[in-house]
Amino acid sequence: MTTSSALVALLRAWPHLPTRSAPEGDEALAFVRGAVRHGLAGFVAHAVGQVGWVLPPEAAALLRRESLTGAARSLQVKALLQRSLEALAVEGIVPVSLKGYGLALRLYPDPLQRATRDVDLLVSRGDVTTAVRVLTGLGLTARPTRDGRHADVDSHHVELEGKAGLVELHFRALAGWGRTLEGDALVARAVDGTVEGQRVRWLAPEDEAVYLALHASHHLLQRLAWLFDLKLLVGQGLDWARVVEGAKGTGLPHLVWYGWEVAQRLLGAQMPADALEALAPPLWRRRLARRLFSEERLVETELVRSRPRWMAAKLLLAPEPGAMLRYALRRLDTAMRPSPDR
Repeated sequence: MTTSSALVALLRAWPHLPTRSAPEGDEALAFVRGAVRHGLAGFVAHAVGQVGWVLPPEAAALLRRESLTGAARSLQVKALLQRSLEALAVEGIVPVSLKGYGLALRLYPDPLQRATRDVDLLVSRGDVTTAVRVLTGLGLTARPTRDGRHADVDSHHVELEGKAGLVELHFRALAGWGRTLEGDALVARAVDGTVEGQRVRWLAPEDEAVYLALHASHHLLQRLAWLFDLKLLVGQGLDWARVVEGAKGTGLPHLVWYGWEVAQRLLGAQMPADALEALAPPLWRRRLARRLFSEERLVETELVRSRPRWMAAKLLLAPEPGAMLRYALRRLDTAMRPSPDR
């Protein structure tokens, strides 16, 4: 049993007891630090108590401190989310809340257990101008786009930041790998929800199953929280035929496969084998992905630590290497050009 496996063992077994005993000594500290690194300190603190693990005093104190810090940050994000929803409602805009606090509210025992740092909202393209105006009225300032002259192709959101925090206002759900996931159709299929009585919308469950996997793959699965989200999402009930159809409709089914395959293999997410097979990339890419996304490499966030490995993995795993290469060249072009405010 490696020192990195206690965290995966706990997440894989949930909501049941893990088959291994609580980590001890240096392994216990590595376990807690891994939970923090992967955005799950709050949930792990809860799960440790539920399964009856007793950690050494130093590890237990670190876990408690980090879980409380994460909860305080999530409360700040929740407050900004509520203010944003209230202000947008005055203009008749009910956005889709992506990821973050809204997702944790629906999937986790307590929404403060999952780390989040910003508010992600998706609106139709026709509402972007009004939404930006409303959010700037909350004391937020729009940041200049980082996509330069390629913004029409590669941008997917407007960033608005202030003392209250950061809001990412999406008009596309995602942009990356040389492709985009447009937002208007997702907004049209979204379902109604509430946050503390304030109206909001969530992605339709099958859209969320696709989007969360794409988002995780976009970041090369380097945070276990994204994979654990998928495991918990299964409990909400999914029409897997519609998930497969939606994934193929994005033109990026292989990226959806990466996320769900690892969520199943490492964390025990219950996805039907035929649905997973319907999304699978060629055999050589499957083998490569299983090597790149091994338990040890993911727990240690190995790809984040090496920019050359990150880019190589992106190119090798891309369903359309040519589109990915063109995207990388556009990013390089933007980086080499001086920003307009210089």
